[in-house]
Amino acid sequence: MKPEIKAFVFDAYGTLFDVHSVTKACDDFFPDKGEAISQGWRKKQLEYFFLRQVMGRYAPFDQVTLDALRYAVKEQQEELSHEQELALLDAYKKLDSYNEVKEVLSALQGRKLVVFSNGSPNMLEPLVEQSGFSSYLTDTLSVDKIKQFKPSPASYNQVLEELNVRREEVLFMSSNGWDISGAKSFGFHTAWINRNELPQEELGLTPDCVYTDLKGIVEWL
Repeated sequence: MKPEIKAFVFDAYGTLFDVHSVTKACDDFFPDKGEAISQGWRKKQLEYFFLRQVMGRYAPFDQVTLDALRYAVKEQQEELSHEQELALLDAYKKLDSYNEVKEVLSALQGRKLVVFSNGSPNMLEPLVEQSGFSSYLTDTLSVDKIKQFKPSPASYNQVLEELNVRREEVLFMSSNGWDISGAKSFGFHTAWINRNELPQEELGLTPDCVYTDLKGIVEWL
């Protein structure tokens, strides 16, 4: 029997939205290198916010994303103009959502449905708005308010404070294994949306359930 869940909390990047839908925009500027730049961009984005968290050198996610983009382009031995920077950062505010998301959000109506992300508000708000998800969601939370990136415990605690719920009343969903590990360690129920069929992280923290997409979470109703 599933526990009573009062808040369904979704990570954004990779969970609701496909970060690699920027590949085409990258390829338009850098032919035949779009996929490599997209992959490098995401890889460095993750590395940079992890490093900033450890070093105590917080910067908003839009800055982290820009820094990661600059590195990824240089890694491919290309030069990035200011106009290209602006266009590619704008593309990050228009990421494609995964096909099942709207159906699942609709099925969960009547509950607290919240996006909780490392993304900064100036990235998250236009992304959620253009996707058409705003009418389904209760709130969109960014760690920028407390300047502590996930998977720090302080970041997940923001969910409790903002939503006025207990840890055991939260189901946290992410496609990122590191995020699921952080949420599980904090005490949330966790659903790993393992879209790429990756092995579980070797951190001694097992998700409560694993699905290949978000459709599986409706069994928590």
